[in-house]
Amino acid sequence: MSPLAEKGITENTSQSQADPVPRSFEVRFHFGMWTLILSFVVMTVLAAGIGTVHIPSREIVSILLNHAGLAHVPRSWPTSDETIILQIRLPRVVAAALVGAALSIAGTLFQGLLRNPMADPYVIGTSGGAALGATVGLLLVARFSILGFGAVPTFAFLGALGTMFVVYRLSRVGGRTPVVTLLLAGFAISVILGYTMSFLLIVNDRLQLNTRVMYAWLLGGISVTRWSQVGVIAVVVIAGSTLALMLGRSLNALSLGDEAAEYLGVPVEHHRAAIIVLGSFLTAAAVSGGGLIGFVGLIVPHFLRLLFGPNHTRLLPLAALGGATFLVMADLLSRIAIAPTELPVGILTAFIGGPAFLFLLRRSKREYRF
Repeated sequence: MSPLAEKGITENTSQSQADPVPRSFEVRFHFGMWTLILSFVVMTVLAAGIGTVHIPSREIVSILLNHAGLAHVPRSWPTSDETIILQIRLPRVVAAALVGAALSIAGTLFQGLLRNPMADPYVIGTSGGAALGATVGLLLVARFSILGFGAVPTFAFLGALGTMFVVYRLSRVGGRTPVVTLLLAGFAISVILGYTMSFLLIVNDRLQLNTRVMYAWLLGGISVTRWSQVGVIAVVVIAGSTLALMLGRSLNALSLGDEAAEYLGVPVEHHRAAIIVLGSFLTAAAVSGGGLIGFVGLIVPHFLRLLFGPNHTRLLPLAALGGATFLVMADLLSRIAIAPTELPVGILTAFIGGPAFLFLLRRSKREYRF
């Protein structure tokens, strides 16, 4: 099968229409989707039930079915269990799923746009902007709040978006945005902002007192505790993911190069700008809810691309489910690995994702083909 057909860009020939390989990719895609959906449901129930107070999975399912109005199961559990599930654990689990999906989709977008398997959600400098924004947030009044978010996540969100705007403007050359220029500008801006954050931490006495808080945020951790916060993140992630799915075919064309994409009728600059904005918004939303969590946006798209192929129309929904499931699992392990102390979830994503990724690459025994 040709690379065009594998990426979902069909050739109008009788041979390609008779080719049985696309059918096998379709079957593999549906199998992967249902497997990830089942895995996500199982991980959600486990994450909601495991903790200081253990709640049986059957009880959790009954509570959720009753609360959603899908069934009426006679109450046989204490009210405290329902409060723990609905008001304490479930908001965090849903937030972890949203953050994981956002990072994974953003990573897929940037890898497809930049045609670089090493790209991740922070590739254009959003990590440096988010870190500096969080540092500025620590300098503000502790009671600052907007839409249920404190100063640190709010200014991290704004810092990530502001960095995206600056990098994009600096990368424009003659009305175009070359990929290499975008990467170099993102790297330079991220380094500058990162060291600016370090400078502020050194010279400011107040920040030195909050070094532990800042360090924990930089390593990542789901900090969402209220449904109002979950709702705000959900709006951004769902809207961004929906728009990203609409750009799947454009990503397939862009992965072949700008000239090939233009030949296929893709408005390269407009779609490139849209991908950068969507990826940055998804990354900023993830940062506001979980800090700087690494590896999710790099590992999950890699893993799924090797298993299910490079067609972005299929890869993007798989990445959303895969990222959500992966981060829910990592967040659960971060809570129970060395209980009662909670590990930063970024450590778990590195410990789980890194070895698994290396094993998969080694097992494939072939050169990586983007």
